[in-house]
Amino acid sequence: MIDDESTIAALRLAAGRDPVPAHVVISARRAHALRAPGAVVAERVGAAAPGGVRLGCGPRLLRFAAAGLAVDVEIVTSDGLVDLAGQVTPNPGAGSRVEIRTLHVNQTRELSESGQFAAAGLPPGWFSIVCHRSAGPPIATSWARIRA
Repeated sequence: MIDDESTIAALRLAAGRDPVPAHVVISARRAHALRAPGAVVAERVGAAAPGGVRLGCGPRLLRFAAAGLAVDVEIVTSDGLVDLAGQVTPNPGAGSRVEIRTLHVNQTRELSESGQFAAAGLPPGWFSIVCHRSAGPPIATSWARIRA
């Protein structure tokens, strides 16, 4: 049985009279800020574990691919924080950088000559990597979740 208060609250919501809760507005603004306009989305593809590595222990390996580039990421969690080491292949060239994005922290790293990058001390949760290259649109990985 539905009480009168619930019915009135439902009618207010339907009529648009209740304001949007502040935490919903803040979350929406954060999500909007994480857009990468014009980026090509690199979807997750299978990444084979190196020989001698058992699944479920040690680092987690992910591979994303799009537009002729692959972004390989090794994820290690320790003490509730996340360390990432990755490589973009082939190297998109001089001046290229990656932006490691989480819901709370963004870090930018220049790519080494071999296309490698690393970031340490990230919070667990959702992350995405955007590769900004000198030629062509940026490549943004789809969002993946890291659990500590």
